Amino acid sequence: MYVEPGILRRLAELAQQHLPDRRVALIADAAVYKLFEKGSLGPPAWSGATLLVPPGEASKTRESWARLSDELLEKGFGRDTGLISLGGGMVGDLTGFVAATYMRGVPYALAPTTLLAMVDASVGGKTGVNTPQGKNLIGAFHPPVAVIADPQTLATLPDREYRGGLAEAVKHGLIADRSYFEWIESAAEDILRRDPAALAHLVRRSVEIKADVVSEDERESGRRAILNAGHTVAHALESASDYRLSHGEAVALGLVAECSLAERISVAESGLSARVRTLLQRLGLPVRPPESLDPSAVLRRMSIDKKNRNTEIHCALPSGLGRMHSAGGWTVPIPLGDLEVVVNTVVGS
Repeated sequence: MYVEPGILRRLAELAQQHLPDRRVALIADAAVYKLFEKGSLGPPAWSGATLLVPPGEASKTRESWARLSDELLEKGFGRDTGLISLGGGMVGDLTGFVAATYMRGVPYALAPTTLLAMVDASVGGKTGVNTPQGKNLIGAFHPPVAVIADPQTLATLPDREYRGGLAEAVKHGLIADRSYFEWIESAAEDILRRDPAALAHLVRRSVEIKADVVSEDERESGRRAILNAGHTVAHALESASDYRLSHGEAVALGLVAECSLAERISVAESGLSARVRTLLQRLGLPVRPPESLDPSAVLRRMSIDKKNRNTEIHCALPSGLGRMHSAGGWTVPIPLGDLEVVVNTVVGS
């Protein structure tokens, strides 16, 4: 993984290096590509085939996957294809799924331009699309050959999108590194003003934590489940809000809910949820939904989460700062009554 200011200027060169002897197409978020074309993300460095995807989570669908695959076929791309994704996590997941399935699998690289994509979505090889039933229910494991992260792109992010990425960084500290969580607490002001040194540490440490977990469990059969902390609730919230809640906002709410749940069922130490809530608030993230959501709709969507077993809803729950509950496995079956109470408390109006 490259984390280097200005590295997008070398995109064509890096494509040749990591996708040698391949015909390469760029799949880009249309809004990001407009900035890229204008030189707002550095001098334009791409002249090859380009396929655009409308911005927003609503584009991460089977229909988009089919359209992109058909466009590549129409343009005559064959087994020697290589792909590059330019944009946030949505277009990265979508490009990765196209790469995993096109001609039974072709290599791809990621050029993440959002904080959320840099610290989370670009690491681990998960690809996929959403369905009306839920998020990321159709997909494949297909790791990229390279990740090209240019921190200078973060200066262009709207505040809401930038802060959304911070939720995943908080999660990384919560699940695996108490000192990192405490560093985020101490550096919150520097992080919010996008201090370059603070951002460099934030991106690198989050990537290190996630890469370390993924390397132990590439196919998500064991410890990798801890990366889903907050996400059982978060994915349900995103779907229930018709994706008006961003992923980062939903993760913040999910962390609050699942820390509260961990305390309620005596998995976590008392006070954990309050500390997590306080940090998220300092970082400008929501700890209550900005709009009224139906708790029953959230619970219905949680019932089809990928971690569930034998119709029981499972969550990956923290036991303290930097520690996850592991007794009996890395996820915990949740009593429905406790889940209803917490969802109603955190989500209800």
